[in-house]
Amino acid sequence: MMDVVNQLVAQGQFRVLKVPLGFIKVLQWFFAVFAFSTCGSYSGLLRVAVDCKNRTESDLKIEVEFEYPFRLHQEYFDAPTCKDGEKEQVFLIGDHSSSAEFFVTIAVFAFLYSTATLSIYIFFFEKYKENNKGPLIDLAVTAVFAFMWLVSSAAWAKGLSDVKTATDPDKVIMMIPACKKEENRCREVHDPVMSGLNTSVAFGFINLVLWVGNLWFVFKETGIIAPFMRAPPPQQKPAPDAYGQQGVYEQDPYASNQGSYQPEFSQQGYNQDAEYGQQGAPTSFSNQM
Repeated sequence: MMDVVNQLVAQGQFRVLKVPLGFIKVLQWFFAVFAFSTCGSYSGLLRVAVDCKNRTESDLKIEVEFEYPFRLHQEYFDAPTCKDGEKEQVFLIGDHSSSAEFFVTIAVFAFLYSTATLSIYIFFFEKYKENNKGPLIDLAVTAVFAFMWLVSSAAWAKGLSDVKTATDPDKVIMMIPACKKEENRCREVHDPVMSGLNTSVAFGFINLVLWVGNLWFVFKETGIIAPFMRAPPPQQKPAPDAYGQQGVYEQDPYASNQGSYQPEFSQQGYNQDAEYGQQGAPTSFSNQM
């Protein structure tokens, strides 16, 4: 296996990972893993205590567990009734599985697509650019994933807020019937740790930024923008035979003065010819006779 990797490195197959197109794809791969792992593997725990008027019926270590996909309405715990030593089941409120599962599904598919495109970039990059079909498909899929990351991250951020509210120990205490009686005292012992879920939301929006940013680099590979980035053709200089002599002539002051004199001389000659033409040769001859 190491021989194959060394051979690929020697042939320069991994050079695409040094350019933004490949490097961002590697980041997408890593952050997709972080997104679905931090959310999909989460399990939380909170503890409350119920101190009954009759201390023998108290329970100071009530543990409430919940986990992905956060179907909280199926999670329950046994709480004392502070009456004859009996206990009753108390269920949490809410079903937030849709937003959580949607988020994890997008992260898993993004991970798979990033793996596939990285393999194509490394081993079949020339084939990928052939006929421009590969970049166009990559651009369309990247745009879809960018939109899906936006929707799933926003939905999961709202779902996480609802999960935090439903698992707040103060809210859970209010659902225990024995805690509604003044003679009994209830308190929270341990809050659930939500740092992993907060990180999953952050990874979701980081993936959104990565996929939106990658749109530009994939778009450049399509070649659509290439005609607009070409330099304008150089302007051709006028032929010296056609325009060079005329420019010199127009700049000669003597030629300019001579040119202004010639029309006056021509007009005077034309007037004299016209006068001679009006008198006529026969008329002048008869007068002389």
